[in-house]
Amino acid sequence: MGRTKGFGYVNYLLNEGALGLLPTLRRAPPLPLALPPPHPSPPPLHHIFASKTLHLLLRSPRHLPRAVSFLRSLPFPLPDHSLNSLLRSLAGAGHLRSAASLLPDSPTPTAASFNALLSALLRRGRTRSAAGLFRRMLRSPARPDVCTFNTIIRGLCLNSALGDAFRLFHDMPRRHRCPPDVVTYNTLLDGLCRAGRVATARNLLDGMRARASPHLSPNIVSYTTVIRGYCAKSLPDEAVALFEEMVATGLKPNKITYNTLIQGLCKARRMDLVKRMLGDDGFKPDTCTFNTLIAAHCKMGKIDDALKVFDRMLELRVKRDSASYSTVMRALCESGEFRRAEGLVDELLEKEVLKRRGVCVPLVAAYNPIFEYLCRNGKAKKAKVLFQQLLDRRGKLDFAAFKTLILGHCKEGAFEEGFDLLVSMLARDLVPDAETYVALIEGFLQKRKIGFALKALEKMLNSGHRPSTSVFHLVLSGLLEKERYANEASNLVAVMLERKIRQNIDLSTKVVSGLFSNGLNERAFKIIRSLYDNGYYVKMDKLVENLCIEKKFLEARELLLFSLDARQKIDSVVFASVLNGLCRAGRASEAFTLFYGMIDKGSLTVPSDCLVALRVALQEAGRLKEADFVGKQMRRAIT
Repeated sequence: MGRTKGFGYVNYLLNEGALGLLPTLRRAPPLPLALPPPHPSPPPLHHIFASKTLHLLLRSPRHLPRAVSFLRSLPFPLPDHSLNSLLRSLAGAGHLRSAASLLPDSPTPTAASFNALLSALLRRGRTRSAAGLFRRMLRSPARPDVCTFNTIIRGLCLNSALGDAFRLFHDMPRRHRCPPDVVTYNTLLDGLCRAGRVATARNLLDGMRARASPHLSPNIVSYTTVIRGYCAKSLPDEAVALFEEMVATGLKPNKITYNTLIQGLCKARRMDLVKRMLGDDGFKPDTCTFNTLIAAHCKMGKIDDALKVFDRMLELRVKRDSASYSTVMRALCESGEFRRAEGLVDELLEKEVLKRRGVCVPLVAAYNPIFEYLCRNGKAKKAKVLFQQLLDRRGKLDFAAFKTLILGHCKEGAFEEGFDLLVSMLARDLVPDAETYVALIEGFLQKRKIGFALKALEKMLNSGHRPSTSVFHLVLSGLLEKERYANEASNLVAVMLERKIRQNIDLSTKVVSGLFSNGLNERAFKIIRSLYDNGYYVKMDKLVENLCIEKKFLEARELLLFSLDARQKIDSVVFASVLNGLCRAGRASEAFTLFYGMIDKGSLTVPSDCLVALRVALQEAGRLKEADFVGKQMRRAIT
């Protein structure tokens, strides 16, 4: 069964209830953490069906939670090899807690299951947990094998616990009756060299050679490990001497040995010894070798020599990879030869080097100099093609590369392409800086693409940045240019108030006016109240005048009443316009309420013609008491 078909079948089994074909499985209730005690084996068909389903699930890490649920839902135990397979898969995927919880469910756990969990724990530096699991293993039927000890020793070495590693090494034959093998020795050699204790590693290597057992004689890995240790300590002569000793014993060095030594010699700038190694008839340089030489020449400023090595790869039919091109391009850019570097970009894209299978994972940062050149010279599109291929190869992400390309697209007016890169950047958990966001926002506003500008501002806020007041005002001004963004504009004002951003009275007035124009009266009044609660104002006269023009006299009345409560001064002509409008619209009662509020505040004088119109309107509406009150106010005004 193919992969796609297999997983589709599993989904069908788990989601569509195909397990119901087996009555025993369908009726089985979910089980607690521990599996039920063994009982007579189920029919073979059930057993085989469940085992195959579990193994199908284990073919993909994303199905591991389903595999655990499936196993615990079974009314009968599966054989140990199935449970052990699940344990190893969980440990390998980093689901340590789930793996540890399943371990007691196996009647006879194997050493392989313990080894998988020990390895996962030690990779994460959890040495104490690994020690507890090892003690638990010693009490179980599964006896530790040499692989168990090698796993623990390697983990201890990687966690800087060489003393514990050597104690366990000495205990292997004495307490556990498990003699070490050559892998054990090689693991200790690696730990010593990583810790910089190359002299001790050399003594251990010599001890291996002195042993009579052929099974413990140093192999190619042993020698290569110590050679790497010498190279790391910048001891090229000792490394070459050990290499020659290895050859004298009859061991044939492999490519890893040669490349390790050549890297160390290049690091020490011993090119004389490098030439000597390259002259060895038994060595055929590969891509890694040439990349090491190219990098060494570039580091020493010998660009021409690096280019000769680069060209030599083509002559010898050695494939150039991402590192080959990026190293040379970077060196050319640093020496100001940008055109030659761009020519290599064209060649890289034309030959689709980055699309080849099996090539090394590229380092995006290595291409930054050529990205900067291309984006400075109006070639952001070409830079993006190269950058996308690097991302497709899952190259190591780089903040600077993203920023360079986004700003490059902004410079060329391709703001939407720049925004797509910003979204891609965020999706990879990289946070753009404020400069990048502002460049996009200002660009979108220049192009009158207000929606994109608002999206960029929202992402900027979600990234934890605090945009300047001017940026907020620019976006708000853009939103006000189009009526359909009235609600978005009000939301932005609310955000500004929440973040204590200074308001602009003209912009605030336009926002409220736009809300009224779009019939969003409730939202308009809410924004006004929020503004005044935070110590800001709007141009109430202008708002009321606009509402009167639109014959929205009731809304104008509410604004005037609010302004009276807020003690905001408004010209009496504005009040008169609203009173007259209400009277003409047959809203005498609402007009009287506004008039009474004006009298109650005692700060305004209403024109006599307006009072006459109000009294007549009240009389026509049968509101005689209110009409008499207005008449008294008229006579009082005359006297």
